Amino acid sequence: MVRAVHIATKPLRATQPESVAPGDPELTSIPMSEANTIRDVTIPELPNHYRGKVRENYDLPDGRRIIIATDRLSAFDRAIACIPYKGQVLTQTARFCFEQTADICPNHVLDYPDPNVVVGQRLDILPVEIVVRGYLAGTTGTSILTMYKQGQREMYGTRFPDGLRDNEALPQAIITPTSKAFDGGHDEPLSPAEILEQCLLTAAQWETLSDYALKLFARGQKIAAERGLILADTKYEFGTDAEGRIILADEIHTPDSSRYWFAGSYPERLAKGEKPESFDKDFVRNWVAARCDPYHEPIPAIPDELIEQTSQVYIRAFETITGRAFVPPAADVAPLERIRRNLARYF
Repeated sequence: MVRAVHIATKPLRATQPESVAPGDPELTSIPMSEANTIRDVTIPELPNHYRGKVRENYDLPDGRRIIIATDRLSAFDRAIACIPYKGQVLTQTARFCFEQTADICPNHVLDYPDPNVVVGQRLDILPVEIVVRGYLAGTTGTSILTMYKQGQREMYGTRFPDGLRDNEALPQAIITPTSKAFDGGHDEPLSPAEILEQCLLTAAQWETLSDYALKLFARGQKIAAERGLILADTKYEFGTDAEGRIILADEIHTPDSSRYWFAGSYPERLAKGEKPESFDKDFVRNWVAARCDPYHEPIPAIPDELIEQTSQVYIRAFETITGRAFVPPAADVAPLERIRRNLARYF
């Protein structure tokens, strides 16, 4: 059965593609079906396959890596659903943002042979996860809001004053680095001094990386503001190439790696002590958590309406962030076959 998900769209100036804004009345129907959902991309002709939570990776002998974004939705340490077009949204949002920031620092991108695929330079990933924050926000144990509400005032090498409100803008953006957890461990907050003391990075690497991260975030905030959004915080991953240069890897400023709020309603909601309005992608996560212990019990069948609603949010996020209309691939070729054809030259 083919369903349609409705995405609000409106035209911009004639020199730009179509854009989307929350609440716009005009609707465009995008066909959605299980047959067009990308759950698994196993290509035997490609070597060195590694499956992540969301992406399939193939390492080529010449130092390139093929990264395929599936539609898997990861939560509770496993894939719980597939969201139509999610992989394309992540890949194409990152593509737009990589292109908009290429003058700031080098990135790993070499080619986009398919809407869901990026071919990148294989890097030695640095052992520090970089999150840049412009607001006192977050829900995880390593977020500055969580730590602040627990009474901490010295966090990530920065001293915070008393009296800050939830989701309030910080005087300036800060970097909140953490260690990278392995084998079920947990990320741990790090200060710049601890990064150097533990020899995780050299002083020169930290100086370059932190300069890149803050400039990337400033550019992301500027682009977001032009779209009526606030980029509250985001995550970056960096690696080094064979010459030791620091390169931006993974993704940038996507709905999965970033926290976006709607700028128009932010002041009023902050004054009322309400959470900022955002691209809420947690419909499925919350529905599952209310019906089972998702870490230990089977996941119940998820209603189609929730899947469609989440897909709509992802597509709306893409259109708002980029100012471009979302264009799904032609439906006459199955996604796996399409990806195989587009990657045939790498076999």
